[in-house]
Parts: sequence; C-alpha cells; structure tokens
Amino acid sequence: EHPRSLAKRLSKEKAEKALASLQTEADYAPSFVLAADTVVAVGRRILPKAETFDDVVNCLGLLSGRSHRVYSGICLITPAGKLRQRLVETRVRFKRLPRAEIDAYVASGEWRGKAGGYAVQGLAGAFVVKLVGSYTNVVGLPLYETVALLTGEGFKVHANWQSVRP
Repeated sequence: EHPRSLAKRLSKEKAEKALASLQTEADYAPSFVLAADTVVAVGRRILPKAETFDDVVNCLGLLSGRSHRVYSGICLITPAGKLRQRLVETRVRFKRLPRAEIDAYVASGEWRGKAGGYAVQGLAGAFVVKLVGSYTNVVGLPLYETVALLTGEGFKVHANWQSVRP
C-alpha cells in the first residue's frame, strides 16, 4: 500500500470505529468524530512506529542524511454522517547522523511509539536540516488543515477561545 493511501485509510478506520462506539452512547450522539493517523516514508518504504531499539536504530539509520515524507490522514464524520477527509504531506530532510548521536537519541527514550522513530518537537528537532510543509503535521496533527476541515463543516472551533490580555 502506498504511504498516502495508508494514512487516509487508517484515519478513516479510526473515525468509523470511534463513531460505532459512540452510537451506543446516547449522551454523545450526534457528534463530530475526528481521527488522524501519521505515516513516515522514505520513497514507498513505510517506517514503523518504533517500539524496539532495533526499530529506532533502523529508522534513524535510514533517515540519516536523507529526505523523507510525513503523511497525515485526517477524517471527520459530521453529526449528519457526512465523511470528509484530508491528506497532508510534509517533506523533511535529516542531517547525517553519526552513530554516537543515534545512540544518544535512543537512550533518551523519546522515540517510543513515534512514527519513523522520532519526535520532531523534542530532541530530534536538532536532526532537521529542512522542512517543507506543515510542522504540526510532523508533530502528529496538522492543525491548520484540521481547523479548516472542522470549520468548513460548521463546528465552532473558536467558540471557546478567550482573548489573551497582557
């Protein structure tokens, strides 16, 4: 499966599963259901969500000195049952990672459960030479696109925002 279609499929499956569980809860119906999933890929090769030391070492070795893409699928199901999806793509280039730097990152434990074996909002942000696209996509939820999707379907995203006073 292509990384793009995988991200879309996984987000849709999550949203449908959440909707099915909500349909048995009268307090939550009808509701907006939002789900997302992120996939990291080098070409067509999909990197795992790193769970073991071998996973993260392999991922970082593959990403070292190369460009990769981060895809996030977002799926929204409205209270009326309308399904809307978006796919966000970000290109990321890592510097060449010496083995000592990979070992230090692995020792941090920050990589556990992260797509591609890294968290850009943490220590791995120092690995990024170039990022083209949405930074929040690489973090895990592309905020601009998510808010646009929700507001486009009538969800009052800003209703509870309060003004900030100095």
